[in-house]
Amino acid sequence: MTRVTVLGAGAMGSRIARRLAGAGHAVTVWNREAARAEALADVARIAATPRAAVADAEVAIAMLRDDAASATVWSGPDGALAALPATAVAVESSTLSPTWVRELATRFAGAGRTFVDAPVVGSRPQAEAGQLVVLAGGSTEALATLAPTLAAYASRVHATGAVGSGTVAKLVVNALFAVQLAALAEWLPAAAGAGLAPATLRAALAATPVLSPAANGAAGLMLAQAHAPSFPLELVAKDLGYALQLAGGNAAAPVTTTVAALVERAIGRGWGGDNVTALARLHAG
Repeated sequence: MTRVTVLGAGAMGSRIARRLAGAGHAVTVWNREAARAEALADVARIAATPRAAVADAEVAIAMLRDDAASATVWSGPDGALAALPATAVAVESSTLSPTWVRELATRFAGAGRTFVDAPVVGSRPQAEAGQLVVLAGGSTEALATLAPTLAAYASRVHATGAVGSGTVAKLVVNALFAVQLAALAEWLPAAAGAGLAPATLRAALAATPVLSPAANGAAGLMLAQAHAPSFPLELVAKDLGYALQLAGGNAAAPVTTTVAALVERAIGRGWGGDNVTALARLHAG
């Protein structure tokens, strides 16, 4: 049993917390909106502040929206870093900018605390099933310490290198995924206009190495016009913005820049809370 704190009880954090509790870990949860944390009271202790949440933690995992939320939770007036025990391992699993992750790593090092960036690949179903893929940047020793904790919600842990490398890998993953879906949103109706049934095209593509399993699943949602949020467009926009910062600007990544513009167009039409598959609506009728 490990004493694990989860900072952020949103769609992913709440599911990770339940997986951890189900694996026998002692879980403490904090969330900015208290009601979301209280929904986990059957499996976790609820803390009033990030500082209080980590006071006796052996592992502290953050699953937050963006750089600003991460900065507040770790370093704000009630921030977790100041109260984190010296022997604990901090795990930043949010999808953030490499610039902020490097700054955060510097702050942890200055405080003599161990820090790992370990964003996850997968969505709500994978989190519930314990099938997330973790992209972990950090020391070999820190990752070894984390292994029993990560095993509760991840099927694979890829050590990507030094702190910060997990974040880089995650942004590349999300950019590639968005590019694939933007292309599918474009080509499924184009093929239909040329007389090829979209469902038939999807099945043919799925039989080749070209279409990833994740993109195949998304294509099915596009065809069903099912856009309930799993990876909302507003979060896609945030991640693509961070990815473009990583690339060095729009000119350095013209394909991703084009997809980011499509995402912003979809958000402008009021679909920001819908799943990324709502990109298909840009080509409907």
